[in-house]
Amino acid sequence: MASRGTPIAADRSVPALIVKFGDYPLHHGGVGAIRSLGRLGVPMFAVTEDRWTPAAVSRYLHRGFVWPTTGTERPERLVEGLLGIGRRIGRPTLLIPTDEEAAVLIAEQADALRARFLFPRVEPELPRRLASKQGLHQLCVEHGVPSPAAAFPDSYEDIARYAAAARFPVVAKNREAFERRRKPVVHGTTRISGPRELLELAREWGPRPGVIIQEYLPREEAEDWIVHAYFDAENSALSMFTGVKVRSWPPHAGMTANAYVVDNPELAEMSAQFIKRIGFSGIVDLDWRYDRRDGLYKLLDFNPRMGAQFRLFENEWGVDVVRAQHLDLTGRKVPEGEQLAGRRFIVENIDLPAYAAYRRSGYTTPHAPARASSTELAWIARDDLKPFFTMLVRFVRPGARHLLQLWRSRRSRRRAIAK
Repeated sequence: MASRGTPIAADRSVPALIVKFGDYPLHHGGVGAIRSLGRLGVPMFAVTEDRWTPAAVSRYLHRGFVWPTTGTERPERLVEGLLGIGRRIGRPTLLIPTDEEAAVLIAEQADALRARFLFPRVEPELPRRLASKQGLHQLCVEHGVPSPAAAFPDSYEDIARYAAAARFPVVAKNREAFERRRKPVVHGTTRISGPRELLELAREWGPRPGVIIQEYLPREEAEDWIVHAYFDAENSALSMFTGVKVRSWPPHAGMTANAYVVDNPELAEMSAQFIKRIGFSGIVDLDWRYDRRDGLYKLLDFNPRMGAQFRLFENEWGVDVVRAQHLDLTGRKVPEGEQLAGRRFIVENIDLPAYAAYRRSGYTTPHAPARASSTELAWIARDDLKPFFTMLVRFVRPGARHLLQLWRSRRSRRRAIAK
């Protein structure tokens, strides 16, 4: 739970606010953050879609602020809403963004928000650039960090030229993080088998396709690794964790469903050096893919905020990245210690279908331990059961809709291949 040794001395006079924009009530990361700090006695607040989200019913939530958003509102309106919540809380409050929209807004509107909230100082334009597939790729090139080969077409003609020379399969992703809410071109990472399929799909992407077309790293020749960390104002890592992703949903391209803590000093050092060079402060969630063909770790995603699976990671003093940020920004020392290797994280509602899909494919993760030293569940907690049951009630409809969307996407790809 809270610690393995001396209890963490959190400043209970400074509350925290979980900030998210958009309609996705089944977010286990927010629930994890509420529990993590709430168990230390920190008063927890959260922005929620309604009164009956899993986060809203946690015993550790002091108060939820019902504020339905889409993630596409004008920044001025979102700032006004946050400042109104800050006035109602009535004291300086730590902001914890759980999505890119919130992280970018906080950085770009820091001057307006700092009067009521605590958050790391960062260059205003950096989180938006990191959340952008194109911006991240450019930063990787600038700093010599390996990443998959990528193209950023501006027209159908660009795609046609790319298709004539590219090595398939490839993957297509939305170029900018914000477009996934406003006007997504593809529904998540989309694997494309050949030029005919690419050209057929591209006809629906409009005159200026907002996509990145990226080198496909074969799953049988790659491993997915995770780095979570918290960096202080000097861009030094006060907590650093590494792990390996065993399963995701959708398979190989979606949210972490099952992962293990695995020590990887090389990857930790690569991540720390990159973040030091770009000058980022705050919590990070990085997705790397190890390519066995050339022996390189390639950076796929840089999330400038807390990751949904952050509770996978704790050090021997019970410090995770959310606790590290609260301790640091309230002037407390962050206890240093080794990460708890072998620890496992399971997202109950998506790991079952992921397990079935991975078992059919025969894919395994060589670096995953044969047996977990301990297991952290995303939803079930003995001291906080209501979020789990609320998730079950609300999961049925979105789960069915998601499976239908996957089926339609696969059918569209089969049709494109057949033409």
